[in-house]
This record gives sequence, C-alpha cells and structure tokens, in this order.
Amino acid sequence: MSAFGKVNRRQFLRNLSYGGAGLMLGTSVAGCSTLRNSGAGPAGEFEPNAFVRVTPDDRVIVISKHVEMGQGAYTGLATLVAEELDADWSRVAVEGAPADTARYGNLAWGGVRQGTGGSTAMRNAYQQMREAGATARAMLVAAAAQLWQVPASEVTVTAGVVSHHASNRSARFGELAELAATQPLPGKVKLKQPQQFTLIGQSLPRKDSGKTTGQAQFTQDIQLPDMLTAVIAVSPKAGGVVHSFDASATRQVEGVVEVLQVPAGVAVLARDYWSAQQGRKALKIEWDNSGAFTGSSASLLQSYHAELEKPGVVAAKAGDAEAGLSAAGAVIDAHYEFPYLAHAAMEPLNCVMQKRGDGVEAWYGCQWQSGDQETVARVFGIDKQQVKINMLLAGGSFGRRANPVSDYVEQTAQIVKAYEPAVPIKLVWSREDDMRGWYYRPMYVHRLTATLGADGYPLAWRHHIVGQSIAAVASFIDTPNGVDRTTVEGANNLPYGIPNLAVYQHTTPPVIPIQWWRSVGSTHTAYSTETFLDELAQAAGADPVEYRRHLLQESPRHLAVLNLAAEKAGWGSALPAGVFRGVAVHESFHSVVAQVAEIEDAGNGKYRLRKVVCAVDCGVAINPDIIRAQMEGGIGFGLSPALMSEITLRDGEVEQSNFHDYQVLRINQMPEVEVHIVPSAEPPTGVGEPATPVIAPALANALFAATGKMPRKLPFKGLVV
Repeated sequence: MSAFGKVNRRQFLRNLSYGGAGLMLGTSVAGCSTLRNSGAGPAGEFEPNAFVRVTPDDRVIVISKHVEMGQGAYTGLATLVAEELDADWSRVAVEGAPADTARYGNLAWGGVRQGTGGSTAMRNAYQQMREAGATARAMLVAAAAQLWQVPASEVTVTAGVVSHHASNRSARFGELAELAATQPLPGKVKLKQPQQFTLIGQSLPRKDSGKTTGQAQFTQDIQLPDMLTAVIAVSPKAGGVVHSFDASATRQVEGVVEVLQVPAGVAVLARDYWSAQQGRKALKIEWDNSGAFTGSSASLLQSYHAELEKPGVVAAKAGDAEAGLSAAGAVIDAHYEFPYLAHAAMEPLNCVMQKRGDGVEAWYGCQWQSGDQETVARVFGIDKQQVKINMLLAGGSFGRRANPVSDYVEQTAQIVKAYEPAVPIKLVWSREDDMRGWYYRPMYVHRLTATLGADGYPLAWRHHIVGQSIAAVASFIDTPNGVDRTTVEGANNLPYGIPNLAVYQHTTPPVIPIQWWRSVGSTHTAYSTETFLDELAQAAGADPVEYRRHLLQESPRHLAVLNLAAEKAGWGSALPAGVFRGVAVHESFHSVVAQVAEIEDAGNGKYRLRKVVCAVDCGVAINPDIIRAQMEGGIGFGLSPALMSEITLRDGEVEQSNFHDYQVLRINQMPEVEVHIVPSAEPPTGVGEPATPVIAPALANALFAATGKMPRKLPFKGLVV
C-alpha cells in the first residue's frame, strides 16, 4: 500500500460553525501580553486574553496565530489547548488570528514578528497554548466552586463537563461561561505531566475540515459585493520595468473595467478572472530592461564555480583543516550543483483587499502577518494598526507566502490604492505567473574536500558553498561576521566527530529574486554532506551505517535516530538481487531525521524507488498521524528536486511555465513510506520541513551503492523511474 493511499484515507471532521458570542478565556504567558476585559459585551462574552473562547453553547474556539496551509497547525494548537482545558474534542473549533504582533508574535522569533515558518508553530506555542487552556480550565473550575459552594480542589473536568462528584452536580462549559468570566485570572497554573496526557500523543481528527467537501474557504472562494478581479503584467526579466504600454485593445475586451500602471507593472481589472486574463493578453507593453538581468543559469553556474577559487567567509572552524589537507598524501574532492527551485504550491498566490474609511482590510492565506501588514501600511501611508488582515486557509506554501518583501501583497495594495472607487479587488496569479514570479530557492554550487586518517575516518574536511544570500533579501536575519545561516545551516553544525573542519560561505550578487524554500539551507547542505560521507565510507571500505555510528558517538540523538531507521529497514540483512539501499541522517529545525531508501533495478540503467523507512526525533509527538503525514509529504516534496524539478534561465527569462515543464512528483511515483517516531517527553521541535532534505541524499546513496557513481548535480534525471 502506498503512503499516499494511507494519507488519502485520513479522517476529516465536518466543518463546524464558528459564530456566536461567548466567553474568551486565556492566560498571561511569556512573550504575549494579556488582554484585559474591554468592558461589557453581549451576554456571556468576556475577553481577557487572545487564545481561547468558550461559547454559551459549549463550543471551544481556539484562536490560531499560525496559518493552516496543510501542515496541521490548527489541529496541533487546538490539541494543546484542549489537553489542558480537558475539552470535548468534538466541540473544539479553530479560527485564524488577526494580524497583531503584540498578542500573536512568534515566540521562536523573539515575539517581535507574527508569522508561520521555520517549523516553529508547535515549538513556539507549546507552553503558551497549554497555559491558555489551563487558565481557562482554572476559571471554569472556580466558577463551579463558587456556584456550588464547594472547594475548587474537589471539582473535576472531563471532556467539557465540570463536575463535583460528592454532591453529584455537573455543568457544561457553556453553562458556566458567564460566571467564569467574573473570576480573577490565576497567577500561575499547573500543567499536566506527560503521563497525564489524554489528547497529546493521540492521532485526533484534524480541525482544518471541509477541504474534501468544498466547504473550506480559501482566498479564491472570497466573493464580496462589487468585487473586481485583477491580474498584473510584470517584466519577464528580473529588474525590468514598464517603459510604455498600449491598452486600447484591452479596453475593448468585454468585462474589462480598468487598466492601471502601478510600480510593479500593468494591472488589468475586470468583472471576472477570464476577462482580466484576456485583457492582459491584449496588452502591448514595451519593457525597459536596462537594469534587468539578461544572462542565463548556465552563465551564472560558470561564475559560481569560479567563485570557488576565491577566499570565502569562515562559517565554521574546528582544528586546522587547511593544514590537514595540505599535509595529506591524498584527498577526496567533489563538486555539487543545485538549481533554482520554485515553490509550486497547489494554490497560486492571490489576495483580496479593500480600502476602508479608517484603513485597509485584506483576506488571504496570510503566512507573514507582520511583514505584510507593514508593507500594506507603507503603500497606503497609514499606520500598520489600520491594516486588518483576515487569515484564511492556504493551499500550500512551502515558504512562498511568507515572502520577505511581501511581493504579491504589495502588488494588491498598489492596485487597490490606485483604483477608485474603493471596491474590493482580488489579485489572482495564474499558474504561469506563480511559476515565473521569481523568489526561488537559490541556486548553489558546493565543493567538498577531505582526507582520511590511518583509521579511515575523516581527518580534515573543507566545505565551500557558493550562492545568493537570503539574508540580503530578509534584512531582519542576523548575519554575524557576515555569515548567512540560511546558506550554511546543516554544514556548519555537522554532528560528526571530525577533528579538523572548515566551512566557507561565498555570497554572489543578488541578480535573481530569491527566498526561503521548504527546509531552506538544508535543501542543499544535507545532500552534499551526506553523499560525500558515503564516498568517504567507500574509500575507507566501511559500511555507511557503521561509518556514521563511529562518527556520531558524541551526538546521541542522531545516533538513536540512525539506529532506529537502520533497524526498521533491516540494514545489514541480505538483499535480493538488484536491490540496493542508501542512508542519510540530518538535523534541521531542531529535529533529527534518518531515512533509508531502497531501490530496485528497473532495467536499461534505471532504478525504481520502492520504499523509504523514516525515523524522526521531534520531541513530544502532539499528533502522531500528522507527524507521519508531514514525513510522508516532506519525502514526496524532497523527491521532486532530486528527480525532476529545476528552474532555468535563458536571456534573463524563466524557461519553465507550468507543471508540464516544471515537473513535480506525481502520486503514482510515490514510494511506500514507513515512519517511526522516537518516543520523547521533550518539548516539540520542527516537523513540517525536516523530512524534505534527507530523502535526496538517501536515494543518491542507494544509487551510489548500485552503480558506483554518485550523482553530484541535481536533479539527476533519467536514473529513477
């Protein structure tokens, strides 16, 4: 049975109605200011805090500061609250939080920015959301104790019902809401111990329901009175701008309402998407490309390889790698190439926005509330508090919607500002717009050089990484000593015991718009380091797993995950003729993942990936089913750039336009995936990204075992069917 077959049968709850007045309960927690009661409201309503609302009809509404884009954030955050609240899971629903950094800042980012990314949702909210639930529970218990005139210590809560067993009295959450709202906020709440968990650790049904029935609301579903649809024409070359345009033919297209030049390009507004698209096709635009990039990815690669001959910025150093390599009688040397990659989420970029008398309101799958809010405020010349963002579900992202310069949101704001009257406008990117809209995973070139000691283990290891800097785009990323961690992460923190190590960063000119992509720097560093390690093991005549075990003696988490994956995959057991295995282990976003890829000879020099065994240590497993889904999805996502995906440039323009020429893994190509989660009571670490960078080197190492040749350029097309 394929892993995707298992995923497709996962349970989905029917959509719950979210409306109604109620009681908002919560807690003052580290990094999040408490909201005091703003005064009398509708009967039963109280809002001391930002995370939990209990309605008179017994529903528990969890307010999620993180966007739900398929990764399970809504379910995970709701589980944390419901666990400590002892809520009835069937009565729990989730709403997206507004843009408000003071209340909803990401604590993993210091609480100064609101957004979802870096696999931080559960990690930053684990304590915060549990305390929110525990505080709500304490206030409900206090209300019951007051109502029944009994000690609070005798009151219990189970599945949304508050009880006093000695007097045989009970009440539902909704019945106690109004009285609970009058209780003082507890100074400190006691959280459950892991052995007391009843919801955390269970594969509970997800809370982002309605996707299979069409009830879930995405940006494209938004329909507002008098709304117009906009598309925008931008230069096909990075850095190009409008010189002049002729819109006479566009204005003749039925349904077209207006054509506007904005800083990003030329926008066509129409009554519907089809008319807007036809109007854009009729535009005649002359582009000024005097400041644009007009080269090719091939020419950039050539310059990247030349950069390897120059000194780089020291990103990591242990011992004296240069002296070790200089004194070596023989070295092993390898070069690697990684192309630009598109995010290619199933929902292309889009945004709905409208001018209001007191500001601007927007509706979309917002991943980057702080940055987007600031960008819109700058475009309109207003305070960011005057920008209201309604966070909807997002149909995937992989980092793209958290654009560091809020590109598509800024385009929407420019169009809305330029058009009168103040009607809602929905900007829609086509698949081609999305594929050619820049902000890719950067292209990189690596060079690794090592020498082995008499025992066969690495004595000296040198790693050069060449590519554009994401921190140059996202200026809020710290670059201590000029090192961009998004370039070198996964290489500058190797878990292996290598006495002499040096990692160098070479930053190239910012000619192509780039940004983070699912698992960021590890997308390329995991591949180069893990495949190079297999080459060293071969040179030493050692088994790849045993070789790693020796080098991981000081890294117990990595060793445990490696051992679990190897054991479950049957590493070391006899394989049938024509079957080969490869292994890789890597840490990213504070989680450790090991994978064993198993391939079989398909004839004609091609191989078939038939199974992947994955082990992950991600701290406490809040929802094991979602963790397995993220490992499965991450593996599928990581296989695409390994086998087929790449963005290439010719004459400054992107050659790919849709899924026919930017190919991604199809469901029939997905191997069987077996996931094993390391039991842990430690706080949760990342899950959304850490599986992605591990599969490509595991697969490459299997191919190396089969052919004796290591693929050093991605994608390695034609090797796997």
